[in-house]
Amino acid sequence: MSRMTLYSSSRRAAGSAPAWVRERGAGPALGTPATPAPSRPANDWLLHHRTPLLAALGGLALIGALILHARLAPAPQPLTQEAIDAAVLRTLQTAPLPSAATKAHEVIRRSVVRVRGYGKGKDADQESEQNVGTGVVILETGRILTNLHVVAGAERIGVVFADGTESEAGVTGLRPEHDLAVLQAKTLPDDLQAATMTTTGGLAPGDLVVAVGFPFGIGPSVSAGVVSGLRREYLSPQGRRILTNLIQFDAAVNPGNSGGPLVNAKGEVVGIVTGVLNPTEGRFFVGIGFAVPIENAAAAVGMPPF
Repeated sequence: MSRMTLYSSSRRAAGSAPAWVRERGAGPALGTPATPAPSRPANDWLLHHRTPLLAALGGLALIGALILHARLAPAPQPLTQEAIDAAVLRTLQTAPLPSAATKAHEVIRRSVVRVRGYGKGKDADQESEQNVGTGVVILETGRILTNLHVVAGAERIGVVFADGTESEAGVTGLRPEHDLAVLQAKTLPDDLQAATMTTTGGLAPGDLVVAVGFPFGIGPSVSAGVVSGLRREYLSPQGRRILTNLIQFDAAVNPGNSGGPLVNAKGEVVGIVTGVLNPTEGRFFVGIGFAVPIENAAAAVGMPPF
């Protein structure tokens, strides 16, 4: 006996999904595989390490850029003598070096002093300045070299140091045959600097020399020239003495420079300016000056020869 086909008495609502769809839930379109959502622990790890990861990526990018630049940059050219000379020339043109006279003055300037000789004025109760000259500090204890004719006959001697410090000074030594006097200052600056002296054994005509002093009381003033000759003689009009073994030079000096230092290009004292030669009655410079060699000046202080 054949079985009869059974049918459900209920009808599916129009548009309702099959049961197998309802059980699985709404999903993507048919034929598209479902993509599982990231797990929560992975998201947390990425959020926590986001900053160091970005920094690492930036560093890698920078390293890559540097490597690429190194590969693409042109190879450095070898340094040639022509390139060095051109660079030096450009430097000299844009920032010129100080002259030899400037450098010599910078070395000696803090050791130069103004020397004043005072005596009675027209009014016996008043003191007046009789002579103005120059001196150079040769010992940090305040020992100063100058010319004898600058302080001769002075009742009181005053000196003014480079920093403006004023002091009275006394005569501690004389060398009339070289027109030299040695002074000792009573009040000293805190940073007093003594000059460096050197032998004249290597001095030759044509060498650069610089004179620093107070011509006509103006200064300190700087003038530069060359050695014109050695072992000259000169009749001092002040002391009426013949001075021998002098350095002749053509750096401009005038009354007031007397007793000041004559220095070489290194700023080392090679002589003490003592006079100018002028065939007229005028006391002004005509191109010939004389200085006592520093060996004679050092002997006047009792210092050993060079």
